[in-house]
Amino acid sequence: MTQRKGEKPTISIQEHMAIDVCPGPIQPIKQISDYFPRYPRGLPPAAPHLVGHIGPLRTALSAPSAAPSAPAAAAESEGPNEDNPERACAGASASLQAVRRDEEPDVEGYDSDDSTTLGTLEFSLLYDQENNALHCTINKAKLPVPRYKKGLKPMDHNGLSDPYVKLHLLPGASKANKLRTKTLHNTLNPFWNETLTYYGITDEDMVRKTLRISVCDEDKFRHNEFIGETRIPLKKLKPNQVKNFNNCLEKQLPVNKTEDKSLEERGRIMISLKYNTQKSCLIVGIIRCAHLAAMDANGFSDPYVKTYLKPDENKKSKHKTAVKKKTLNPEFNEEFCYDIKYADLTKKTLEITVWDYDIGKSNDFIGGVSLGINANGERLKHWFDCLKNKDKKIERWHTLTNELPGSLND
Repeated sequence: MTQRKGEKPTISIQEHMAIDVCPGPIQPIKQISDYFPRYPRGLPPAAPHLVGHIGPLRTALSAPSAAPSAPAAAAESEGPNEDNPERACAGASASLQAVRRDEEPDVEGYDSDDSTTLGTLEFSLLYDQENNALHCTINKAKLPVPRYKKGLKPMDHNGLSDPYVKLHLLPGASKANKLRTKTLHNTLNPFWNETLTYYGITDEDMVRKTLRISVCDEDKFRHNEFIGETRIPLKKLKPNQVKNFNNCLEKQLPVNKTEDKSLEERGRIMISLKYNTQKSCLIVGIIRCAHLAAMDANGFSDPYVKTYLKPDENKKSKHKTAVKKKTLNPEFNEEFCYDIKYADLTKKTLEITVWDYDIGKSNDFIGGVSLGINANGERLKHWFDCLKNKDKKIERWHTLTNELPGSLND
């Protein structure tokens, strides 16, 4: 662009805006210059809020000055207003922010492990081998404060819970072997000190079964809220020894439906056998049942037991207990007497079946078991023990099968 002599220089609008916008050299960012004044040779003595971070800052300040070549070092020595000190301060700010992030965790973005956020549960287990019973004592729990964030379900609006504990034996039908404690209201630190007992637990169960303990929040107007659970393989327990636990609660684990179906049980029954030599009769006792399958729509059954000693040509050996209403763990404590010679017992089979009583329709078969010379396992052993020990009552738990004996119908 040429300019005539005596003519005033003209400036374009683009150049004018550039001058107004950029009147001088680029200044350091205000936030950095405020918090990190330019001290290229180190920190000033009066900086108490940075005393704890002198080490990282000195490293950040000294690192840029050691890396450059000789020309860059000479340029740095010309004055403190060059770019290198500013870069050193910027690096120092990044180091300081990283240290502060490590020391002060972000509460909102913090996702701790579920084992700590869902709470803890203290309980103890005892396997009574002689009585075939598993005692579970629920002591206390420590539940988390409800928080509306990912990974935690809110409990009650008042910030508390109405917790209770329920037990299941896996694998198996959940309704048949479910036990639960009482509900404690408006607390995050419940103390139950309540003992729940499973009857009919055999040594085989202790090897292959797992106890599932769940903590839930009761809600009268909606579905109960799941809080957390823990699972204990029963093989960890030693007979007749109390084992204490203080476990962290975990998220609900899926149940293998296929495994449960293949290993589904119909329940247990406790039977006593005794041969009375004075009266020459076999006394069969129906003591109790446990964990029976639910046959009614209300989740229960109305069970009764039938006994039959076969072969029986006269059809006179059938006996039946009373009906127990709305229960899956009935207690009968009834005995039946069969007049029979001791030598004939080796030719007999005792069939015991459990039924659900229904009004106006046929009764439902729950399960059955056969004892005798043709049986096997615990059923055969029970029969032999009765024959060997005359005038002695022998009690055993037996697992009910879903096979109805062909000679029996209700």
